[in-house]
Amino acid sequence: MQTYGNPNVTYDWYAGNSGVTNRSGKFIAAHAAHAGLMMFWAGAFTLFELARYDSSIPMGNQNLICLPHLAGLGIGGISNGVINEPYGCTVIALLHLIFSAVLGAGGLLHSMRYEGDLGKYPENSRARKFDFEWDDPDRLTFILGHHLIFLGLGSIQFVEWARIHGIYDAAQGITRTVKYNLDLGMVWNHQADFLSINSLEDVMGGHAFLSFFLIIGGAFHIATKNFGTYNEFKGKGLLSAESVLSYSLAGVAYMAFVAAFWCATNTTIYPTDLYGDVLDLQFVFAPYFTDTANNLPADMHTARAWLANVHFFLGFFYLQGHLWHALRGMGFDFKRIGKAFDNMEDAKITAG
Repeated sequence: MQTYGNPNVTYDWYAGNSGVTNRSGKFIAAHAAHAGLMMFWAGAFTLFELARYDSSIPMGNQNLICLPHLAGLGIGGISNGVINEPYGCTVIALLHLIFSAVLGAGGLLHSMRYEGDLGKYPENSRARKFDFEWDDPDRLTFILGHHLIFLGLGSIQFVEWARIHGIYDAAQGITRTVKYNLDLGMVWNHQADFLSINSLEDVMGGHAFLSFFLIIGGAFHIATKNFGTYNEFKGKGLLSAESVLSYSLAGVAYMAFVAAFWCATNTTIYPTDLYGDVLDLQFVFAPYFTDTANNLPADMHTARAWLANVHFFLGFFYLQGHLWHALRGMGFDFKRIGKAFDNMEDAKITAG
């Protein structure tokens, strides 16, 4: 983290990132705890939505978030946009709550029982392999490789779920099995117009290609190390806690913007009977999406409007976070801004 030239700086309790700086064990604990919080929210909110779900009202008009996603996966005996068998959704919710407890316990275990710095373990131990320094490209690329492989396996799971169990097809109003269309030409051509994809087979084909790409990339990062001297051309000086955080925020911001526009306009992945009608993009003080349906009460919005707007504004703030941390990673001292204003005020007083 940026210390502004003071290596012994201390941070207040609310500066969360400071607790994991140069402490790889605490970093893992934070990861596990954060994953547990997300699991808990998903499980608890699904149960909350099930308790207030009304099958006589279109799902997109009930301010739901989790249930439309589960219905899109073909869970809940979905037909023509109506959940007929809520038992499946209940099971998914409870599993998320159980996993949240496991992950929370893992976070506490890594935080309170295990070493805060994995570098303190013996040299030949497995835990030591995941100890890292922010400016060590070999160890960072090794850890990145494992992340990519797990993402690839998750993508495979989604493809196989659609192929074996099936997902919801809005055009037919039923859950049907979908075999992936692994056409590299199709994948290439959809680079610029992926928001307009209207074939579930093409969607699964893109995920199949992505899973292959991620796993190959993960294996490459695990097997390879930096060749030769780690010089400026290879990015020396661009690896630090602030810099890596800024790159991560930029990636999350990009995904949030893509999700916002995709949710707002695409009816193949976000069917109208699950999320409501497509949205219009408006601009007053800032861009935002508005409902186009005329049958909504004045104080209600569709699930599509909630999802699109939340993703868009989250993406905006993630982008600001990227710029902030990128500048700090480059060594910019934000305290200079306050000093500049102070100097301007002093000069004004002196001139007056």
